[in-house]
Amino acid sequence: MMDNVTRRVRLWRDVEPFYPDQKHGLPKTSESRGTEAVLNALILATRDADTGVLSVDGQRAFANVWALQMQTGDLQGAWSWLNFGLEPWEASASPFFGAALAAIAVGTASEGYASTESAAPKVELLRAYVQKEVESQSLFNRLMALWASGKLPGLLSQAQREAIVTAASAAQSADGGWSMPSLAPWGRIGDSILSGTSDGFATALTLLAMQQAGGPHTAHSMTSLEKGRAWLIANQDSRTGSWPASSINKESDPNSDRGKFMSDAATAYAARFLAGGG
Repeated sequence: MMDNVTRRVRLWRDVEPFYPDQKHGLPKTSESRGTEAVLNALILATRDADTGVLSVDGQRAFANVWALQMQTGDLQGAWSWLNFGLEPWEASASPFFGAALAAIAVGTASEGYASTESAAPKVELLRAYVQKEVESQSLFNRLMALWASGKLPGLLSQAQREAIVTAASAAQSADGGWSMPSLAPWGRIGDSILSGTSDGFATALTLLAMQQAGGPHTAHSMTSLEKGRAWLIANQDSRTGSWPASSINKESDPNSDRGKFMSDAATAYAARFLAGGG
């Protein structure tokens, strides 16, 4: 995976987008480029953080990101993002999700990258976008911003951070977990109904976002974290080591690759939370 990412970063001007307009319709080239640029930077910044030095490839990845940052309009400071009508990552509200990932990437980058002369003006545009839009977002997107705020100082005000933590704690189920319907008014394709019971994805994401945001936590939020941790420990599949989660778009065979997608994400988030974040 790393080889593929670095190869595409190095050949950025020459490689085709994953979803070109000619095959998938307008504006998929722009959406594809914006999404990939942010993800590439996030992957390489995370890898390079282990060494404490942002690599040449990491710098190239961020150069690609900034070149595609929107300079005007409703998305000023953000990026065009893939929209296939698939929640929670590729839908109409997903540019905010992408901006949160970009903020995590910038905040993760080594050597104080966010404050460098080349990055600082772009980062300010990103901060302005997030602060302008965050209060109108679903709890899912606000949790992503909360997570990012722990990586990139000044992304949210203290009042905004506290409001998100309060909303997250209020959405917690009596059993200590969180359900997907508590994070946003999702609408499934077809007639199937999304379960309102606690699931691994909603619970792990909420806990990880609260953890990554840092403290100080109130006694109430600490209780939410402790109850959530207990839910994760009690609900891990003892056979596979995974956490249960299901698609918020439509029913899928849980044994298929598509059916395992949300559980894979839930498991990654849960493992990271339980390991202490990082």
